[in-house]
Amino acid sequence: MSKKEKLIIRIKSLPKDFTFSELVTLLGMLGFSMSDKGRTSGSRIMFRNPKTDVKITIHKPHPTSVLKSKTIKDVVVILTDNKLI
Repeated sequence: MSKKEKLIIRIKSLPKDFTFSELVTLLGMLGFSMSDKGRTSGSRIMFRNPKTDVKITIHKPHPTSVLKSKTIKDVVVILTDNKLI
């Protein structure tokens, strides 16, 4: 099983300890690129897939790197609805 498949299975299980770096890795494997919109974006991060034009905007977690459950659910819904996972 590849790292991509493992991350897909992991995010679909809606874990309480899914990190921002794991999300960046997974979305990168799915063809997304990350943009922070410059100095005025604060902690908002946008991921965009140029092939499908799917956009995902989240708040980068701080002070820890663990994502909130709502963020994970929202990302799974977007990826599933667009048939990316």
